[in-house]
Amino acid sequence: MNLFEKILGPKSKYDKSIPYTYEARIRIIEGSDEYNSYLSDTICGLVEYLHQNGIKPDEVQIVEVYQKQEIPIDVKLFTTPDHQWLFKPDICRSFEEHYKGHIQKNTCSFNDRDCKGIGP
Repeated sequence: MNLFEKILGPKSKYDKSIPYTYEARIRIIEGSDEYNSYLSDTICGLVEYLHQNGIKPDEVQIVEVYQKQEIPIDVKLFTTPDHQWLFKPDICRSFEEHYKGHIQKNTCSFNDRDCKGIGP
């Protein structure tokens, strides 16, 4: 990482056509508006983090966070048909059409980002 990237962060974070970050929301109490948040700069990093923390796909809502809006992600994009998490490279293939031109077989616009997840 060069000095420019250390100061301003990853170049892809300034691309308004892809999410700035990803947020997983898990309700604290059923029927409540309160939830715990888990974050990652990449969808693959968020899914890995959730899996490592024993969180199942049916317990969570994942949203793309853009600079001015949040958009829920269709669960089919990050899970298998039997509702298990998708991991690299399968999750990359799943998102190729969703982020057309940003994720391809040998390239990914998210490669300059940290894949670590954080949460409560």
